[in-house]
Amino acid sequence: MLYIIRHGRTDWNDRKKLQGQTDIPLNDAGRQMAAEAAEHYKDIHFDVCYCSPLVRAKETADILLKGRNIPIYYDDRLKEFGFGTYEGIENCFSIPDCPVNEMFFHPETYNIKVEGGESLDELFERTGAFLKEIAIPLVNEGKDVLIVGHGAMNSCIVCQVKYASDRAKFWADGIPNCELMKLEV
Repeated sequence: MLYIIRHGRTDWNDRKKLQGQTDIPLNDAGRQMAAEAAEHYKDIHFDVCYCSPLVRAKETADILLKGRNIPIYYDDRLKEFGFGTYEGIENCFSIPDCPVNEMFFHPETYNIKVEGGESLDELFERTGAFLKEIAIPLVNEGKDVLIVGHGAMNSCIVCQVKYASDRAKFWADGIPNCELMKLEV
């Protein structure tokens, strides 16, 4: 079985700032969320965890799996979507001409690459490669795989697994902080 969870909250989440690949740690509320998730999901079996190397995901995985003998591997393909020069922008939805807003409202037509960022095609390519090379083979061997990641990155994996990469459904499932999602592959 494949499971996916988003990291706990950060100060940038609370301030509605685009984090992207900027390495922001969990705040106290985020650590508490991860601890509550650890208790809530303690009876769910995981053979292995693959995690984004960004600190907010690493902290979440460490708290979530503390005391359990589950190996955690870090993979760059699980980093959050790169928003480039727009990382750190606060309340981007209130900026009418902010080009990254289209990704949130119309991902099916989002095809730009902002300076220093990545395109949605690149996100699909790297997460798709992770699924094909790591996650799906392990699940096919009968392993229970946990992915600890981020909002857009997790949405991309969910979109590929559940909706055959139909980008109109990119955000269909929502990705709340520290809520486990089970995916049939």
